[in-house]
Amino acid sequence: MTGRPSLPATYEPIGALPVESLRQFCFDALVRTELTGSDAAIAVDALSTTDCWGVFTHGIKALRGYLRRLYGGGLNPHGRPNIVAEGGGWATVDGDSSLGMVTSAFAMRTAIDKARKTGIGYVGVRNSCHFGAAGYYAWLAAEAGFIGLSMANDIPSVSAPGSRGAIIGSNPLAYAIPAGRHRPMILDMSIATVAGGKVAAANERGEPIPLSWLVDADGRPTDDASSYPASSTLTPAAGHKGYGIGLFIEAMSGVLSGAATTWRVGSWMTSDSHLPTRHGAAFLAVDCAAIAGVHEFGSHMDRLIDEIHGASTADGVERIYVPGEIEWEKYDAAVRHGVSFPTDVIASMREAADMSGLRLESYFS
Repeated sequence: MTGRPSLPATYEPIGALPVESLRQFCFDALVRTELTGSDAAIAVDALSTTDCWGVFTHGIKALRGYLRRLYGGGLNPHGRPNIVAEGGGWATVDGDSSLGMVTSAFAMRTAIDKARKTGIGYVGVRNSCHFGAAGYYAWLAAEAGFIGLSMANDIPSVSAPGSRGAIIGSNPLAYAIPAGRHRPMILDMSIATVAGGKVAAANERGEPIPLSWLVDADGRPTDDASSYPASSTLTPAAGHKGYGIGLFIEAMSGVLSGAATTWRVGSWMTSDSHLPTRHGAAFLAVDCAAIAGVHEFGSHMDRLIDEIHGASTADGVERIYVPGEIEWEKYDAAVRHGVSFPTDVIASMREAADMSGLRLESYFS
């Protein structure tokens, strides 16, 4: 592997950034780590799509963290995810410490292939890393006409009701459901009250956080964003409900796949960049056409969405959204007008450019 490039003068772009320029910058930064062009393209699509949806905590802001691990060796730029065990409707994939987006896209496409043959496909992943936004992989299934589910485990950062300290990871879970004339319905959620990235972003921007987001070392609510993750933990969404769902995700993505679990998972942000993190993940695809008929399913989903759109609204509320609609509106606006990032993302992009020896002026001037 080549050494880290020398650092150029930095530049902070202002205003909306064209999506294609954003994608090119991300691609060029990744291939400088010796990642192949095809693997870099997979990661670029995942990160840029996430940013277009307006989910800035899991888009290009994470690039600096991936670069750090790629340069350090904890992520293997030459790694190749491969199937190590399989049956008719399932498979287990070893990620070979490759970039999490590369392994996860491979795993979801494998789940889709299994579902085409059996109706439902499950793929568990081990030896992976942080994979970005779970909703992206669920959407890959929906784009192909399948119901998609994706989930992953992480190093503990979330308390259990009544605990002192973290018990489980923030363990994301996402689904995407195709429709007919409507776009796929997508939900992407952490089992924590709020994603840790949002706490970090609020701290970087000097913004206050609600008292319900964190508990301190004694299990008491705190609004000190700077204390996370050193001395505070995230709270589980809806208390015991989020905690229970988090354990389900741990079982599906960690235990069933043979990946590391709980404290045996490395932190992709703070652990030694020379070491793999051994995250686990799980992906499921359901063949709507085989089970319900493609046209029947699409029309029934449209009717469900129309019914929700037609529901009465409270005073001052213009409309009721189904999951994912707000993100699709942001996506369309981003494609037309570019992406306007908050300051913490711009700062992260500057770090990524410095690490890669790139000049942001050449992309966003």
